Amino acid sequence: MTQTIRIRRIDAYALRSPIERPVATSFGILRDRPAVFLRIEDADGAFGWGEVFANWPSAAAEHRVNLLARDIGPLVFDLTLNHPSELYPVLERQTRIVALQSGEWGPFRQVIAGLDIALWDLFARKCDLPLRRYINGSAVDTVPAYASGIHIDQAENLVDEARQAGFNAFKLKVGFSMQRDLEQLQQVVSSGESFAVDANQAWNTDTAREFMSGSSSLPLAWLEEPIPADAPKSDWQLLHQASSYPLAGGENLVGHDEYDQAIAARYLSVVQPDIIKWGGITGCLEVGIKLRKAGLRYCPHFLGGGIGLQASANLLAAVGGDGLLEVDVNPNPLRDGFGKVSSMLTNRGWQCNDEPGLGITALPEDIASLETHSIILTP
Repeated sequence: MTQTIRIRRIDAYALRSPIERPVATSFGILRDRPAVFLRIEDADGAFGWGEVFANWPSAAAEHRVNLLARDIGPLVFDLTLNHPSELYPVLERQTRIVALQSGEWGPFRQVIAGLDIALWDLFARKCDLPLRRYINGSAVDTVPAYASGIHIDQAENLVDEARQAGFNAFKLKVGFSMQRDLEQLQQVVSSGESFAVDANQAWNTDTAREFMSGSSSLPLAWLEEPIPADAPKSDWQLLHQASSYPLAGGENLVGHDEYDQAIAARYLSVVQPDIIKWGGITGCLEVGIKLRKAGLRYCPHFLGGGIGLQASANLLAAVGGDGLLEVDVNPNPLRDGFGKVSSMLTNRGWQCNDEPGLGITALPEDIASLETHSIILTP
C-alpha cells in the first residue's frame, strides 16, 4: 500500500530508572537504567514510537533529546515520505557536515535510528499490520531468545533466575579477571543448554588467545567482542583462525561498508547490528538480509528499553534465520513496563506483538513518571 505522509509533531523523553544492583561491563557500570523514547505523529494523527541509544556515556539520554530538538528534529518537518526507508539516508546526508564538525557521529546516528524506528512503526500502524508483517508478510510470530547481561560473578544465581523465567540460552559477561572468569565458566556452563560469552572489547589479541586456550574445552556458542571493534582486521582474522568456537560482533560496526567488509572477510560467524545505535530498521533490515544470504547468523544486539526490544524482535522475525533475540535480564523498569520478560516468553521463544506496528500506544504511567527531560517539536 502506497502512502504519503508528513510529520507534524515529535515528542521525545529522556528517562532514568533507579536500580538497586548496578549493571557492570568490562568498560563501565550502569548505575541507573536510562532510555530515550520518542513519538512521531503525521498530519492525520497517526503515530509511531521509537527508541534512541542512551546507555553510554552517562549523560547520553538528556543529550540525545537536546540533539533531536535543536539539530535533527526540525529537518524532519520538511520531508514528504512515501516509505519509511526514505528518512534515514536523507537525514544522514543532511547532518553529515555537522556531525563531522562536532565529532558526534554516534549521537547523530542514534537519534536518526530512533526516528527511523518510529517511522516504520507509524507506516505499519497505518496499514493495520504488526511491524514484522509490514516488512515481510510471512514473518513468524515468535523468535528464539537468550538471556543476556549476566555478570560472570553473579552467573550461578542469575542463570538460575533466567531458567525459571523460561530461557535455555544465556550470555555471560567476562573480561574482569582472567582466572576468575575461567573458573566461573567451568562451574556454570552445562550440557543441554547454550552459553555464549561477551568480553565487551576488554582484551588485546594475546589476552583473547589466553582466554580461548583456557576455555577451549567448553562448548561455547560464541565469544563476543574479545578485542576492540576497531582493531585491525588482521587481528580479528587471527582470532578467528585460533578459536575453537564462533566469534561474534557487530554492535559497534557502522555503515553498510563496514558490514559488507565483515561479511566478506567472514571472521565473524555471528553478526549483531543494534537498531538503536546505527541504521534503525532501514539499515539493519538490509544488513540482516545480507547476512542470511551469506550464511552467517543474524542475532540483533540490544540492551535498552521496551520499545527497542520489541522492534528488535519484530525485525528478527521478519528477517528470519536461526538467530536469537538478545534479552537483558537485569532489572530494568524501562523494559518491564511494556511487558515483563517472563510474560513474553513461550516454549517457542519471544512472543511478538499481535497489535499494529510495535503494539505500543502510549508510555505506561510508571515509565512516564521517570522522565528527566522532554521536548515537543512542531513545524
